[in-house]
Amino acid sequence: MAVKEQDVAAIVRQVLQQMSGSPTSQSGGCSPRETAAGIPSTARVAVLTGLERFEIREYPMPQVGDDDILVRVEGCGVCGTDAHEYKRDPFGLIPVALGHEGTGEIVKMGKNVKKDSAGKDLKVGDKVVTCMIFKDNPDITMFDMNKQNVGDADVYGLLPDDDIHLNGWFADYLLVRKGSTIFNVSDLDLDSRILIEPCAVLIHAVERAKTTNILRFNSRVVVQGCGPIGLICIAVLRTMGIENITAVDGNRARLEFAERLGATHTVSFQEHSGIEALTKAVEDSFGGHLADFAFQCTGNPMAHANIYKFIRNGGGLCELGFFVNGGDASINPHFDLCAKEITLVGSWVYTLRDYATTFDFLKRAKAIGLPMAELITHKYPLEEINEALCKNLEMTGLKIAVVNG
Repeated sequence: MAVKEQDVAAIVRQVLQQMSGSPTSQSGGCSPRETAAGIPSTARVAVLTGLERFEIREYPMPQVGDDDILVRVEGCGVCGTDAHEYKRDPFGLIPVALGHEGTGEIVKMGKNVKKDSAGKDLKVGDKVVTCMIFKDNPDITMFDMNKQNVGDADVYGLLPDDDIHLNGWFADYLLVRKGSTIFNVSDLDLDSRILIEPCAVLIHAVERAKTTNILRFNSRVVVQGCGPIGLICIAVLRTMGIENITAVDGNRARLEFAERLGATHTVSFQEHSGIEALTKAVEDSFGGHLADFAFQCTGNPMAHANIYKFIRNGGGLCELGFFVNGGDASINPHFDLCAKEITLVGSWVYTLRDYATTFDFLKRAKAIGLPMAELITHKYPLEEINEALCKNLEMTGLKIAVVNG
């Protein structure tokens, strides 16, 4: 049978790629050539090559070492951190393969890989998520709640580019290397797995809040900010049995969804002029009482300054909205902190233990009927990743995800 000229060109191009290790760019939509084992010889990776510009590049599939795991990506959420990198490159990583809220299926494992980071067996076909890459830090351990969060560890999706390239979840495949943490989550559906990373942020925040000894079953709790983080915060509180939750936001649709996730009252700051009127509305929502505890889930400095007014004397506050530097907030230390004797804790990302706890939270949320999957309002294929980031920046949806077919 005659070989077509374009087939010859494709074969030559593939051989040259494998010899040189150089990528080829493509616009997406085409499946890489598969080997006899069913694993492609190349993989597509969405590479942020400049501000607000992803390119779909195709790289040779790397070798899977004895301690490595090759994962076929099924989906990955778009995080606010991805959006910050997309707009401004604050971490100086360009060119970079982003995506850290990902999940997928194991397709190949090194001979030394037997169990996940919690001691659960691993095999080809299992569904997994990653958490962090160790950097020989003895303070990061699995089950010690008092150890530090993962802020000083590396994560897939925020790694400098290297000769492997399959470093982020916005891709067809991810190579999980020795020293990484990985969890077998085959008992969770795809939407739940995509939500694991942001949910872990709130599991950690609530655990931090509990250290104040103020947050209890009968606490009056205010959650300020009803983006994905604030909404998940409400869901975590609801699964804990906390019944009296007031959500504060300016978007009516988000406030309505907050009620579906467990908020008992909502307050729109759009409907109240000035902090005194807004505080009165929060107070009225609790039957004439201020909140016992508050979660500040926005990255807005004014919102941080305002939330102290919503809290009673002797109450507590968890600030978790500032994942990046959002600017300074102005408070009056006497009136806002000292005179009220407010107990303040900060929260940022999570510990490994929080990550494992998140799996049970998602199961519990589903069991009591919370519509967690509806947090994912938009799904895009990999080749439309620029559109996915734009949708995230528009703030017209909730959780945006890139999902492979």
